[in-house]
Amino acid sequence: MPDSANQTVVSVVPQRILIAEDVEDTRTTLQDLLKLSLGLEVDTAEDGQKALQMLEEKPYSLLITDLRMPKLSGMKLIEAIIQRRLPVTVIVTTGHGGVPEAVKAMQMGAYDFFIKPPEPEHLVLVIQRALRERSLQDEVAALRQELLGRHSFQNVLSRSPRMIEIFELISQVAHTQSTVLILGETGTGKEQIARAIHQGSTRKDAPFIAVNCGALNENLLESELFGHEKGSFTGAAGTRKGRFEVANGGTLFLDEIGDVPMSMQVRLLRVLQERRFERVGGTESVEVDVRVIAATHRNVDQMIKTGAFRDDLYYRLNVIRIELPPLRERPEDIRLLAAHFCQRFARPGHPPASVSDEAMEILLKCPWPGNVRQLENAIEHGCVTAREDVILPKNLPLDVARTGGIKHPFNVDLTRPLPDQLAELTAAFEERYLRRALKRTRGHVGKCATISGLSRRSVTDKIAQYQIDKTSFKTDAE
Repeated sequence: MPDSANQTVVSVVPQRILIAEDVEDTRTTLQDLLKLSLGLEVDTAEDGQKALQMLEEKPYSLLITDLRMPKLSGMKLIEAIIQRRLPVTVIVTTGHGGVPEAVKAMQMGAYDFFIKPPEPEHLVLVIQRALRERSLQDEVAALRQELLGRHSFQNVLSRSPRMIEIFELISQVAHTQSTVLILGETGTGKEQIARAIHQGSTRKDAPFIAVNCGALNENLLESELFGHEKGSFTGAAGTRKGRFEVANGGTLFLDEIGDVPMSMQVRLLRVLQERRFERVGGTESVEVDVRVIAATHRNVDQMIKTGAFRDDLYYRLNVIRIELPPLRERPEDIRLLAAHFCQRFARPGHPPASVSDEAMEILLKCPWPGNVRQLENAIEHGCVTAREDVILPKNLPLDVARTGGIKHPFNVDLTRPLPDQLAELTAAFEERYLRRALKRTRGHVGKCATISGLSRRSVTDKIAQYQIDKTSFKTDAE
């Protein structure tokens, strides 16, 4: 692990663009335009097959592809990208007759489409927007690789300064034999941190055994931890090794240590001191070499004051103390983790879902009492219920939606006739729909008509009716 938090910043591979176009003049013109406007590396391919080969050879942030090309069409190229889960954003170009195909490409996951020849200024604007959105996904992938490859943090992701400090602490203590106490609310990832410590230690090839102390009563917990001899109690048909023995040479993670009864605390203290114990019903001492990592969501300091937790056991466990901050205190991680979970729960054959601005606003406002685990469940729910791979507010679980600020959209007024209220609701929804469609199409009336299923004339009339300034969407940044 680096010596300072600043050195843990992950460098993402520089963004580059690939153009797949069989007409040479179109290909070179577009390449020159993007190089000049964006200052990025822009490569070209004369057909879909060549483009696919190049995408597999090195990473590209954005692919601009024609739909009708020799060897491999644009649609087949998109299908191959989805099947192979290549991390690239796709924009398609087509002639006037290929609009239905382009719409189908967007339904498959393409970011946008343009009718040839595209307006240069508008094209560059959309590409800049697409690259911004791509950069977060690239950062997640790069950060995961950084943690996996260099720091062995596996699924622990964060850009929070407090978490980076914890990562540094893990790197310093992982190779020692010191006992570790992890404190944090439910769902903050205490077991993940324990596994990261184990993976960074010299014991990483030995067992990592986790026991939830709060899920077992005193008698079951004793047998679970220390094992038992045959006939030691009703149902003990044979000798059974406990978790301390199974973890010999490795790491034993005692989750919810604050729930351990006082009598068991005495026995745990003895094991930590002597590294030996007897099985339930046995007299022979069993010696073990185990590193113990304990965790709890309880306030152990307060429990010691009230006599609910032994101070001598606490001192044995609290050699290295790690306090995990709740998710509400590291909001900078919400976008990062949401993108990570969208990738994890992507449906087979589909690109990872994205979180709409409205849904992300709710996620950022949610207090997250269940922390990272609750966010993970919320994104999984969103990925399962979302259409067109976009998570909207309605796709979020009710507990998140309510605490994040969603209010019931209908106010029933029994003093007014129902038809009047229905007309108002319809108009309000219609205006909201059009604004959303115009935002997605960057103010393009034709594309808005395609999405809404209305004629271009109808969309134009409604824009005038609701006094919507469509030009404001052309430069609207997400």
